[in-house]
Amino acid sequence: MQIEKGYIYHIYNQGNNRQKIFFERENYLFFLKKMKTHLLPFCDILAYCLMPNHFHWMVLVNELELSRSELNKLSRSATSSFRASQGLTQSQTLTEKRQSFNDSIGVMLRSYTRAINKQRSTTGALFRKATKAECLNNTNGVSPSFFTVNRVSPSFFTVNGVTQINIQYPEKQYPQICFNYIHQNPVNANLVKKDVDWEFSSALDYAGLRDEKLVNKEIALKYIQNKVGVRL
Repeated sequence: MQIEKGYIYHIYNQGNNRQKIFFERENYLFFLKKMKTHLLPFCDILAYCLMPNHFHWMVLVNELELSRSELNKLSRSATSSFRASQGLTQSQTLTEKRQSFNDSIGVMLRSYTRAINKQRSTTGALFRKATKAECLNNTNGVSPSFFTVNRVSPSFFTVNGVTQINIQYPEKQYPQICFNYIHQNPVNANLVKKDVDWEFSSALDYAGLRDEKLVNKEIALKYIQNKVGVRL
């Protein structure tokens, strides 16, 4: 994946051959714990949704590479405030082995795969080889092909059977559209009637029905308007 610091990305992957990647509730919860460990040291999660055979993340990238000691500390704290206040000097990290954000995602998916294979007595790849990343606020070369809709909308139009996005200001509107798209995934898949009925997405947090502190709502609301669920 080509990722740059300071930008918002839609990151997604699905099961190899579109197979399921989550088989029971505990699998989803285990994956969420891994997200906290492997993602938060590098980024703020703005939105997410875990579906039976794929996942979506919307993240603001803060770090591209960290030393092992930085990574360990940030994994334990997993907060932006710690990142800002507990930096190590260059001399402390120069000789340490470093890990990239891409590598951390790879480690996470491989370790999750091993756990599922052990649990289900299976072997082989669980995820597709390539995890995709679409930059949402630097739109040069962005492909909107991951957006699909089940109904006619003025925000979308179709060219040769492919759904495209009808927007005038991509840098401002892509984050909003992606945010809504991620939370509507379970509804569009006919798994639930409302986005807040799906436990394994950040829709519940933005609706004020849960506060698990995996998503950074304060930062997210600088880029998007909250249209999730019902405000309490």
